Amino acid sequence: MPRNIKVLLTENVEHTGIVGDVVSVRKGYARNFLFPRSLATEPSEELVKQLAGKRADAERQLAQLRSQRQALIGRLTGYEMKMVRSCNDQGILYAAVTQHEIAQALEAAGYAGVKDREVRLGQTIKRVDSYYLTVKFDAELQTEIKLVIESDRPLERDRREVEAAEEAALTPAEARQKDRSTRDAQAAAPAEPESKPGTFGRAPARADAAAGAKAEPEKPKGKKKG
Repeated sequence: MPRNIKVLLTENVEHTGIVGDVVSVRKGYARNFLFPRSLATEPSEELVKQLAGKRADAERQLAQLRSQRQALIGRLTGYEMKMVRSCNDQGILYAAVTQHEIAQALEAAGYAGVKDREVRLGQTIKRVDSYYLTVKFDAELQTEIKLVIESDRPLERDRREVEAAEEAALTPAEARQKDRSTRDAQAAAPAEPESKPGTFGRAPARADAAAGAKAEPEKPKGKKKG
């Protein structure tokens, strides 16, 4: 028993066809989706003729849409967009960037006409970094753009990277001078007092004895006998 049936589309149906097309679809798709929504009916020559004018209008609209998309793809090719997001000290975002956010950002930047599902992400965007993603309308109309995710505040790793870059940029003479300055600063720092062996945590025994000793009264001297 065949699983597919032929239907006549009475409206444009994305990924299926335009009004006036006779297409082969699954029975379940026709009965559960197309027929209940009046998007298709059983085909006949009379209905095909009735829909000819509507089909011509749809073809003109599709040609216009394709021309607009071609122009948009041309403008987007090589485009680099930036987004600022909150993250922790390691650069991990508190929330992943979604297709919807990217589509909205493109529209705000003057690239309207990109739907959420037409933004193709190769990976989850969950950290401060650079990413390449695809805007795809169909197999022939697609392009790659660059997305740069930046932190909304300075990161600890950025500070370390700057210091490492500055260190790498030093000439040999500058590096030696920096080492000497570091050693001089360490030598000039006051040394911490060291505890003598056997006295850590208590005072010397002599000091204890002296502190606790009481002065004895002197004995009166006797008189000499004449």
